[in-house]
Amino acid sequence: MSHGEVLEFEEYVRTRQDALLRSARRLVPDPVDAQDLLQTALARTYGRWDGIADKSLADAYLRRVMINTRTEWWRARKLEEVPTEQLPDASVEDATEQHADRALLMDILKVLAPKQRSVVVLRHWEQMSTEETAAALGMSTGTVKSTLHRALARLRQELENRAVDSDARVLERGGRAERAAGRVHERGRERCAA
Repeated sequence: MSHGEVLEFEEYVRTRQDALLRSARRLVPDPVDAQDLLQTALARTYGRWDGIADKSLADAYLRRVMINTRTEWWRARKLEEVPTEQLPDASVEDATEQHADRALLMDILKVLAPKQRSVVVLRHWEQMSTEETAAALGMSTGTVKSTLHRALARLRQELENRAVDSDARVLERGGRAERAAGRVHERGRERCAA
Protein backbone atom coordinates (compact mmCIF):
# COMPACT_ATOMS: atom_id res chain seq x y z
CA MET A 1 0.00 0.00 0.00
CA SER A 2 1.33 3.43 -0.90
CA HIS A 3 2.03 6.14 1.64
CA GLY A 4 -0.95 8.14 0.36
CA GLU A 5 -3.31 5.19 0.86
CA VAL A 6 -1.97 4.67 4.40
CA LEU A 7 -2.71 8.32 5.20
CA GLU A 8 -6.14 7.99 3.60
CA PHE A 9 -6.92 4.93 5.75
CA GLU A 10 -5.72 6.69 8.90
CA GLU A 11 -7.92 9.70 8.12
CA TYR A 12 -10.89 7.40 7.48
CA VAL A 13 -10.41 5.68 10.83
CA ARG A 14 -10.02 9.00 12.65
CA THR A 15 -13.25 10.42 11.22
CA ARG A 16 -15.40 7.27 11.34
CA GLN A 17 -14.12 5.55 14.49
CA ASP A 18 -16.95 6.62 16.82
CA ALA A 19 -19.71 5.60 14.40
CA LEU A 20 -17.99 2.29 13.67
CA LEU A 21 -17.57 1.57 17.38
CA ARG A 22 -21.29 2.18 17.89
CA SER A 23 -21.99 -0.36 15.14
CA ALA A 24 -19.67 -2.85 16.83
CA ARG A 25 -21.40 -2.26 20.20
CA ARG A 26 -24.70 -3.18 18.61
CA LEU A 27 -23.27 -6.40 17.23
CA VAL A 28 -21.65 -7.51 20.48
CA PRO A 29 -23.01 -6.17 23.78
CA ASP A 30 -19.76 -6.26 25.76
CA PRO A 31 -17.81 -2.96 25.29
CA VAL A 32 -14.41 -4.67 25.37
CA ASP A 33 -15.51 -7.26 22.81
CA ALA A 34 -16.88 -4.44 20.64
CA GLN A 35 -13.51 -2.70 20.68
CA ASP A 36 -11.79 -5.98 19.83
CA LEU A 37 -14.26 -6.57 17.01
CA LEU A 38 -13.65 -3.11 15.56
CA GLN A 39 -9.86 -3.41 15.82
CA THR A 40 -9.92 -6.83 14.15
CA ALA A 41 -12.16 -5.52 11.36
CA LEU A 42 -9.93 -2.46 10.88
CA ALA A 43 -6.82 -4.65 10.67
CA ARG A 44 -8.49 -6.86 8.07
CA THR A 45 -9.73 -3.84 6.13
CA TYR A 46 -6.31 -2.19 6.22
CA GLY A 47 -4.85 -5.13 4.32
CA ARG A 48 -7.49 -4.71 1.60
CA TRP A 49 -7.80 -0.91 1.60
CA ASP A 50 -6.19 -0.47 -1.81
CA GLY A 51 -8.72 -2.94 -3.25
CA ILE A 52 -11.71 -0.78 -2.26
CA ALA A 53 -12.18 1.25 -5.44
CA ASP A 54 -15.07 3.38 -4.16
CA LYS A 55 -14.03 4.65 -0.72
CA SER A 56 -17.56 5.96 -0.13
CA LEU A 57 -18.52 2.30 0.38
CA ALA A 58 -15.85 1.79 3.05
CA ASP A 59 -18.40 1.86 5.89
CA ALA A 60 -20.46 -0.89 4.27
CA TYR A 61 -17.31 -2.92 3.62
CA LEU A 62 -16.13 -2.52 7.21
CA ARG A 63 -19.55 -3.40 8.66
CA ARG A 64 -19.54 -6.55 6.56
CA VAL A 65 -16.09 -7.43 7.90
CA MET A 66 -17.35 -6.85 11.46
CA ILE A 67 -20.38 -9.07 10.88
CA ASN A 68 -18.24 -11.82 9.34
CA THR A 69 -15.72 -11.58 12.18
CA ARG A 70 -18.44 -11.68 14.83
CA THR A 71 -19.95 -14.72 13.11
CA GLU A 72 -16.54 -16.45 13.09
CA TRP A 73 -16.16 -15.75 16.80
CA TRP A 74 -19.66 -17.01 17.51
CA ARG A 75 -19.02 -20.26 15.64
CA ALA A 76 -15.68 -20.77 17.35
CA ARG A 77 -16.94 -20.15 20.88
CA LYS A 78 -16.83 -22.95 23.37
CA LEU A 79 -20.23 -24.34 24.08
CA GLU A 80 -20.05 -23.79 27.82
CA GLU A 81 -23.41 -22.07 27.81
CA VAL A 82 -26.23 -23.92 29.50
CA PRO A 83 -29.69 -23.30 28.09
CA THR A 84 -32.24 -22.18 30.66
CA GLU A 85 -35.95 -21.65 30.67
CA GLN A 86 -35.66 -18.12 31.98
CA LEU A 87 -33.05 -15.53 31.02
CA PRO A 88 -31.57 -13.43 33.82
CA ASP A 89 -32.92 -9.93 34.28
CA ALA A 90 -31.07 -7.17 32.46
CA SER A 91 -28.72 -5.25 34.69
CA VAL A 92 -29.57 -1.57 34.89
CA GLU A 93 -26.62 0.66 35.72
CA ASP A 94 -28.47 3.95 35.43
CA ALA A 95 -31.88 4.90 36.79
CA THR A 96 -33.08 6.56 33.59
CA GLU A 97 -35.84 4.85 31.69
CA GLN A 98 -34.04 5.23 28.37
CA HIS A 99 -30.93 3.48 29.66
CA ALA A 100 -33.02 0.70 31.16
CA ASP A 101 -34.85 0.18 27.87
CA ARG A 102 -31.56 0.08 25.97
CA ALA A 103 -30.07 -2.42 28.43
CA LEU A 104 -33.15 -4.60 28.17
CA LEU A 105 -33.08 -4.49 24.38
CA MET A 106 -29.37 -5.35 24.25
CA ASP A 107 -30.03 -8.27 26.60
CA ILE A 108 -32.99 -9.50 24.58
CA LEU A 109 -31.01 -9.27 21.32
CA LYS A 110 -28.83 -12.08 22.68
CA VAL A 111 -31.63 -14.58 22.00
CA LEU A 112 -31.35 -14.00 18.26
CA ALA A 113 -29.14 -16.01 15.94
CA PRO A 114 -26.22 -14.01 14.49
CA LYS A 115 -27.90 -13.62 11.08
CA GLN A 116 -31.11 -12.33 12.66
CA ARG A 117 -29.22 -9.99 14.96
CA SER A 118 -27.24 -8.58 12.03
CA VAL A 119 -30.40 -7.85 10.08
CA VAL A 120 -32.09 -6.16 13.07
CA VAL A 121 -29.02 -4.04 13.84
CA LEU A 122 -28.53 -2.88 10.26
CA ARG A 123 -32.22 -2.22 9.54
CA HIS A 124 -33.26 -0.59 12.81
CA TRP A 125 -30.14 0.81 14.47
CA GLU A 126 -28.12 1.68 11.40
CA GLN A 127 -31.36 2.60 9.60
CA MET A 128 -30.23 0.97 6.39
CA SER A 129 -32.82 0.19 3.73
CA THR A 130 -33.76 -3.39 2.94
CA GLU A 131 -31.64 -3.20 -0.20
CA GLU A 132 -28.62 -1.77 1.66
CA THR A 133 -28.94 -4.44 4.32
CA ALA A 134 -29.15 -7.16 1.69
CA ALA A 135 -26.03 -5.82 -0.03
CA ALA A 136 -24.10 -5.53 3.25
CA LEU A 137 -24.99 -9.07 4.31
CA GLY A 138 -24.77 -10.67 0.87
CA MET A 139 -28.35 -11.92 0.80
CA SER A 140 -31.48 -11.22 -1.20
CA THR A 141 -33.99 -8.58 -0.15
CA GLY A 142 -36.59 -11.30 0.35
CA THR A 143 -34.28 -13.10 2.76
CA VAL A 144 -33.69 -9.84 4.65
CA LYS A 145 -37.45 -9.27 4.95
CA SER A 146 -38.24 -12.79 6.12
CA THR A 147 -35.28 -12.87 8.52
CA LEU A 148 -36.32 -9.50 9.96
CA HIS A 149 -39.91 -10.67 10.33
CA ARG A 150 -38.86 -13.81 12.23
CA ALA A 151 -36.37 -11.87 14.36
CA LEU A 152 -38.92 -9.24 15.38
CA ALA A 153 -41.48 -11.94 16.18
CA ARG A 154 -38.87 -13.66 18.38
CA LEU A 155 -38.07 -10.37 20.14
CA ARG A 156 -41.78 -9.68 20.75
CA GLN A 157 -42.23 -13.16 22.22
CA GLU A 158 -39.21 -12.70 24.47
CA LEU A 159 -40.55 -9.34 25.69
CA GLU A 160 -43.95 -10.91 26.42
CA ASN A 161 -42.31 -13.79 28.29
CA ARG A 162 -40.30 -11.39 30.41
CA ALA A 163 -43.36 -9.26 31.14
CA VAL A 164 -45.33 -12.34 32.26
CA ASP A 165 -42.41 -13.52 34.42
CA SER A 166 -42.07 -10.06 35.93
CA ASP A 167 -45.81 -9.87 36.70
CA ALA A 168 -45.69 -13.32 38.30
CA ARG A 169 -42.80 -12.25 40.56
CA VAL A 170 -44.70 -9.10 41.60
CA LEU A 171 -47.82 -11.12 42.38
CA GLU A 172 -45.79 -13.66 44.33
CA ARG A 173 -44.14 -10.90 46.38
CA GLY A 174 -47.56 -9.29 46.90
CA GLY A 175 -49.01 -12.59 48.13
CA ARG A 176 -46.14 -13.04 50.60
CA ALA A 177 -46.64 -9.47 51.83
CA GLU A 178 -50.39 -10.06 52.31
CA ARG A 179 -49.76 -13.26 54.28
CA ALA A 180 -47.16 -11.50 56.46
CA ALA A 181 -49.55 -8.60 57.08
CA GLY A 182 -52.29 -11.08 58.02
CA ARG A 183 -49.98 -12.79 60.55
CA VAL A 184 -49.04 -9.43 62.08
CA HIS A 185 -52.73 -8.52 62.29
CA GLU A 186 -53.59 -11.86 63.99
CA ARG A 187 -50.79 -11.39 66.53
CA GLY A 188 -52.10 -7.90 67.29
CA ARG A 189 -55.58 -9.30 67.86
CA GLU A 190 -54.22 -12.03 70.16
CA ARG A 191 -52.37 -9.42 72.23
CA CYS A 192 -55.49 -7.27 72.51
CA ALA A 193 -57.57 -10.28 73.60
CA ALA A 194 -55.02 -11.22 76.26
